[in-house]
Amino acid sequence: MSEVTAAEEIAALVSGYVSENPVAIVVEDSKQLFDFSTAHYSAIPERGRCLLQIWSEENNIVRRAVSAEIRNGILKLSVLRFGQSKPSRMEICAKAERRSPSALKALRAAYQRSLQRTVEQIFPGWSLDRVTTAADLEHSFGAVCTRGLLRHGQERIALVGCGEGESQSTVDNSVAVAVLWLDYCREHLAAKSHVSTLALFVPEGRAQTVQLRLSHLNREAAQWRLFSLCERTGQSEELDLATELNLSTRLVQCFNREQTLERFTSSVQSIRDLCPQVEAVPTSASVISFRFHGLEFAHATLEPDRHFRAIERVFFGAPPAEYEWNKDTEPLLRKLIERLMLKRTGRDHNHPFYRLQPERWLQSVVERDITQFDSRLDPTQLYSQVPAFAASDRAVIDLLGITRDGRLAVIELKAAEDFHLPVQGLDYWARVRQHQRRGDFQRFGYFPGRILSERDPILILAAPALHVHPSTTTMLRYFSPELEWKLVALDERWRDGIRVVFNKQKE
Repeated sequence: MSEVTAAEEIAALVSGYVSENPVAIVVEDSKQLFDFSTAHYSAIPERGRCLLQIWSEENNIVRRAVSAEIRNGILKLSVLRFGQSKPSRMEICAKAERRSPSALKALRAAYQRSLQRTVEQIFPGWSLDRVTTAADLEHSFGAVCTRGLLRHGQERIALVGCGEGESQSTVDNSVAVAVLWLDYCREHLAAKSHVSTLALFVPEGRAQTVQLRLSHLNREAAQWRLFSLCERTGQSEELDLATELNLSTRLVQCFNREQTLERFTSSVQSIRDLCPQVEAVPTSASVISFRFHGLEFAHATLEPDRHFRAIERVFFGAPPAEYEWNKDTEPLLRKLIERLMLKRTGRDHNHPFYRLQPERWLQSVVERDITQFDSRLDPTQLYSQVPAFAASDRAVIDLLGITRDGRLAVIELKAAEDFHLPVQGLDYWARVRQHQRRGDFQRFGYFPGRILSERDPILILAAPALHVHPSTTTMLRYFSPELEWKLVALDERWRDGIRVVFNKQKE
């Protein structure tokens, strides 16, 4: 992403980055100063420079940011301390990984030894070989999960393990690694042995999502076995993949979006006067999000005044660095909108305003005509991220739609290449199906006036054609045959409108 030097653009880049990464950390002079899960900040354009203040209960700093860029997923700032003329570097990092590469390597080596001891106890008489955590990027294997192979005569068991030191997201996504490892072993050993089983080991107490994903894979394609492992005691337990799980999702009461827009007629019209192409998106009964090609720059709320009358208030920027729209701050809002309209659709494709929140941009384009994905879909009824996950570590946008004959459709959107997309879609599909079987959608007011089909939902995965990971179709082959799926590849110029290049679906 290209470097920006304008104060308004630096402030917007900081706000957008922290909004997308609410638990990011701040590093300056190789020291971690803040964690945004507990810290606050403000980024204010002032006299041609961006005044950046970050504070928490323990610390407080003020810097003048003179330039900013996002490189390798890290927001890199050139900042000036007061009284100094030479800028220094500050980094805001999305992931608070405090361990060095050597420490991570040692941790994973220790886990590999622990896993080997456990496997020898669970599978007596089997020989363990080809154990590795080395990266193999050609086949989409990173240096995180342990991979191995158990041998007994002509029979083989593909083995994958994920240690306690890994993030929950890594543990959840170990299912994708496991499926690809099983397929890799089968392809390379087809002439001399049969790989019939996949054994996956995950940390104790952190297996629910993995259990859910594995339970919806094809039982005829392989024997899927899941074990929880406590590294401290070496104790392991095989988990049941047949039982319906009590999933961590929540479904809130559906609100009337048309009525919400009517409540905010004044605010919507005022913002539209400044930005005619604004997308006014109700996110609750009392909040309107204002977006330009999916990127939120302001929102309106209904709050009581001192006489307990509900009044509309508009805020712009991203929390915790946001400002209320009034006479004093209107010039800031106008500058923000002008730059947003210029850069979001400009020719500089490396500019932060162009690159920020691509999934939201893709969602805004898709919602204009969802029937491009499947002609059966009803374009008038579409919901975003329903139900909500208990955890928020997801990099895809989820849409929930309905076909004209009443069948639910789960739609997963991804603007960048990600080989976890199929299992993340499977995860969301299973949660939607659970709420469907409980009758929750009718109970909470979704799809009013429609009779929902009892058939399982359809799963639709969509991404730009050149960003569909090569392993996607491999993983889809291992899905349960009862699950109807469709893979939609879009033209790379999707920002100008949706055009389907090709699609694949379950035979």
